[in-house]
Amino acid sequence: MPQISEFYGIAIYMYINDHQPPHFHVKYNDYEAFVNIDNGVVKGELPRRVINLVFEWLDAHKDELMDNWKRLQNYESPIKIKPLD
Repeated sequence: MPQISEFYGIAIYMYINDHQPPHFHVKYNDYEAFVNIDNGVVKGELPRRVINLVFEWLDAHKDELMDNWKRLQNYESPIKIKPLD
């Protein structure tokens, strides 16, 4: 599972040929969730402050995330995405 970004202890991953809808996985300490790229729906558990940071990052990098989703669906390597500043 390629890690595509990390910030404030929050690790963002995407799987090769993962199930629909387009999403990414988030790991923070003992918490795990996945976030829908299109609508931001979160499945799993994350602390509220982590969710807020992830949403801020998602808003800034939505196009890059969709590009990576398409790359991974074609078994291509993803491109690293800048962390939240």
